[in-house]
Amino acid sequence: MQPSQKTYMAKPGEVKQKWYLVDAQGKVVGRLASEIAKILMGKHRPQYTPHVDTGDWIVVINAEKVVFTGKKWDQKVYTWYTGYPGLKTETARARLQRRPELILQLAVRRMLPKNRLGRKLLKKLKIYAGPNHPHQAQQPEPLELACK
Repeated sequence: MQPSQKTYMAKPGEVKQKWYLVDAQGKVVGRLASEIAKILMGKHRPQYTPHVDTGDWIVVINAEKVVFTGKKWDQKVYTWYTGYPGLKTETARARLQRRPELILQLAVRRMLPKNRLGRKLLKKLKIYAGPNHPHQAQQPEPLELACK
């Protein structure tokens, strides 16, 4: 017997991608990052396919006004390797002063797949520290995410 239903698999370029504008002011970093990662991957669509880019573009403004819960501003430490012996470290408060958009970008990056598709998805995320962005030509729709 033949199965009566077939599983739908989206093909590359078949899904129309939209542009969304997200205001990060007063949002908790982890909750905001998980919502953004879901939209970048396309999990909010019924035609989601794991191995195809079915997600949308996201422009985040006011990234300097995100919040952490608890004492994470002083206790959360970012480390990275420079090529020289030893690691560089920086607290979340110091990173907010230096490059505030990197806080949200790293949080989203760690929630995406760790492969070629994940790197492609991360390029569709545009983060800006202030309220201005250069993507008016794409006419991003304001998106209110259901996170605090």
